[in-house]
Amino acid sequence: MGENKNIILALVLSGIILFGYQYFIAGPRIEAQRQYEALQAEQAAIEGTENAGVIEQDDAPSLPLAVSVDPQTDQSSSGNYTYADAKTIAINNAELSGSISLGGARFDNLFLANHNVELNGEEKVQLLVPANEDNGYFVRFGWTAVDASISADDLPKATTIWTSSDTELTPQSPVLLRWTNAAGIEFLIKIELDEQFMFTVTQTVNNTSGNPIQVRPYGFIDRKQEPVTDGLFVLHEGPIGVFDDNLEEQTYEDLRDADGGKFESTTSVGGWMGITDKYWMTVLIPDQAKQLAVSNLSYKASGGYRASYLEKAASVPAGGSFETQTQLYAGAKIVETIDNYQDEFGIKLFDRSIDWGWLYFLTKPFFAGIHFLFGLTGNFGVAILLFTVVVKLVLFPLANKSYVSMSHMKDAQPKMKALQERYKDDRQKLQQEMMAFYKKEKINPLAGCLPILIQMPIFFALYKVLYVTIEMRHQPFFGWIQDLSVADPVTPLNLFGLIPFDPPAVIAIGIWPILMGVTMWLQQKLNPQTNMDPTQQKIMAFLPIIFTFIMARFSAGLVIYWTWNNLLSITQQWYIMRKESARRAAKAANKA
Repeated sequence: MGENKNIILALVLSGIILFGYQYFIAGPRIEAQRQYEALQAEQAAIEGTENAGVIEQDDAPSLPLAVSVDPQTDQSSSGNYTYADAKTIAINNAELSGSISLGGARFDNLFLANHNVELNGEEKVQLLVPANEDNGYFVRFGWTAVDASISADDLPKATTIWTSSDTELTPQSPVLLRWTNAAGIEFLIKIELDEQFMFTVTQTVNNTSGNPIQVRPYGFIDRKQEPVTDGLFVLHEGPIGVFDDNLEEQTYEDLRDADGGKFESTTSVGGWMGITDKYWMTVLIPDQAKQLAVSNLSYKASGGYRASYLEKAASVPAGGSFETQTQLYAGAKIVETIDNYQDEFGIKLFDRSIDWGWLYFLTKPFFAGIHFLFGLTGNFGVAILLFTVVVKLVLFPLANKSYVSMSHMKDAQPKMKALQERYKDDRQKLQQEMMAFYKKEKINPLAGCLPILIQMPIFFALYKVLYVTIEMRHQPFFGWIQDLSVADPVTPLNLFGLIPFDPPAVIAIGIWPILMGVTMWLQQKLNPQTNMDPTQQKIMAFLPIIFTFIMARFSAGLVIYWTWNNLLSITQQWYIMRKESARRAAKAANKA
């Protein structure tokens, strides 16, 4: 059982490390960020609104020198304009509301109509934020010049005021933005929206200048500030994309520290790039068959983060036109929706925008199973309970074999002790005799480890599913559990809310974590006792308490799963061990 003890010790250490990281690193970091943002907001209020309406100019993506020796930037030569100068076009469908600014043709004001910030609140989640705000988060499309056939001043810029006869973008009514330069070259941006989160942006150049021109279409997402994140290693939040058919996940810190402040590809065909939060994301999806001149995730020297692409040069003959099309996904990371878009548009690895992790082969099927059961029951908590029963049934043969082997081990304890006493001064000989004894008695000393080895990846896969998927956000169970995605809010430390006192999070142990600790203790008591040194015995005795504190800050859905899993294991173990007791009794009777 030495290997079993080592695994348990490793499990305890892993839990302590995770607990310590959450409370001593991630927690203070999040709190510091919140305090900083509150201070910034207070300072802005004190300073007044003198420059509140000025939109900071955003430059277009530029090619590395290896591709273009004369990269152009999208800068205004006529100065900034105030936000009030630009009209807006409303956005409305079943999932989204907001507006597109005609100033720079920016997607910069977007709310998720079916997702509230708080469980019982009315404030909607805001995904995109106007560019003139400190935490601006917006999307823009445009063109850069390639050579002297057209100058940068003859292209639409960050401060260009577009015109449109349309007033609202809906699934039934696309909008068309129009701008014509002094030479008569017309630039058009047609925007379409489906019933969910996908925009289709078609950029057109109509060259009526009488001379051929060359342009490069581009698109980018800018986020001016790093948002507050959970700070856990199990979830990626930040710049993300698929470049050269490979998923690339860059943290905000990665980009700040990267050489040149960016991750870049000049050979990618199609793919996608964007910025993801835990439950929401904004992603650009170029033509999947088109090779891009450059695509990247970057940290801008002026501050902020960007995901962008720049297409190869397009020649537009005199009197001719050029058109290119891009998708923009801006919304909630709903699994079924993203999978459908991946199939519909042939988007490479788009489902990986949800952080399924290294155990993808387990996490996604687990989600599918739980979601199917949710469809039958209407309650995610009940679906988790039923799914755990299914897992237990599948693993029952393995558990049965393990417990039977542990029972045989218990029967063999007297003989094993005799061997240990006989060869106590010759460890090598003792190991040889023990192995021969195991073989003779048909005992597998590793059998007790198998349930743990199998259970751990299942636990982490399920934890991943419950933590990263939006489907369980704000989903109730029964009683006081109104949101399975957050920690159990009820603790006996304040008499279940009767005393107006909020205990510190580190000791605010909820009811379900306590139940989990009790079931873990009961399960320990059922296990066959093995020879352990005093230190190991003390560690084992404290395991339920340690894990009660660790699991207290995990999502209630995960704690409910673990508690229910313990109860099923206790029942299963009691049944198997009862059969083994009957077998031993029959064997003893036969010998008698």
